[in-house]
Amino acid sequence: MIRVLLVDDDALTLELHRSYVERLDGFEVTGECTGARAAITALVDRGDDFDLVLLDMTMPDGTGVDVLRHLRARGSRVDVVAITGVREADVVRQMVGLGVAQYLVKPFAFALFRERMEQYRAFRQRADETAGSATQAEIDALLGALRPSAVVPLPKGLSAATLTRITEDVRAHGPVSAVEAAERLGMSRVSARRYLEHLAEVGAVARSPRYGAPGRPESEYAWRAGP
Repeated sequence: MIRVLLVDDDALTLELHRSYVERLDGFEVTGECTGARAAITALVDRGDDFDLVLLDMTMPDGTGVDVLRHLRARGSRVDVVAITGVREADVVRQMVGLGVAQYLVKPFAFALFRERMEQYRAFRQRADETAGSATQAEIDALLGALRPSAVVPLPKGLSAATLTRITEDVRAHGPVSAVEAAERLGMSRVSARRYLEHLAEVGAVARSPRYGAPGRPESEYAWRAGP
C-alpha cells in the first residue's frame, strides 16, 4: 500500500481528498495535517509512516514551498504531489526543482486525480523493479511513467472539452451507452456516440454489445483499466 499524508488547511478539502484516496486501489490515508508546521513535524517525527504527501501550497503558517524546502534540507526523499489553486509559473518551477511528482490545480475531477495517482503508482512500481545500473530504456520508462498520456489529435468536429466530459462520465458510470451518457451530459445521442466511438478507436474504452432489451442490441462502453 502507498501510505498518504494529506496536508490542507481547509477541512472540506481534506475530506474530499480523503474520499478520493479511499476510492483508489493500493493507496491509504495514514495521516492528515492542517498546516505547514504540523506537516513538517509529522514528516520529521513520523517520516517512515508516509510514502506520498498531497501538499497544499497556501496555508496560514507557511507555504508548500516552505514545507518541501525544509524536508529536502533534512534529506527527506518522501514523494510529493502539489494540490493547489496556485498557478504562478515561478511557484510551479520551484516545486518542480524541489522534486514534486505531480502538480494538480484545484478544482479537479476525480477522473484526473485517479489518472495522476495511477501514473505515480506506475512510477513507483517501475522504480522498485529497476535494480542496479539502469539502461537508457529503463530510465526513459521510469521518467515517462509520471508524464500525462500523449495527446491524440481529435477528428474534425470533436471538442477536447466535450471529450473530457465524456471520458469522466465513462470512468464514473461505465459501462455506459450513448443514450445514458447523452442524458447525463445534456447532449444528443448521436454526438455522445461519436465521442464514445472515438474513445473506442484510440483504445481508451472497450466496446461491447448490451443484450437484454427488446430490439437491436445497443453498444456499451467501459473504461479500460491500466496506465
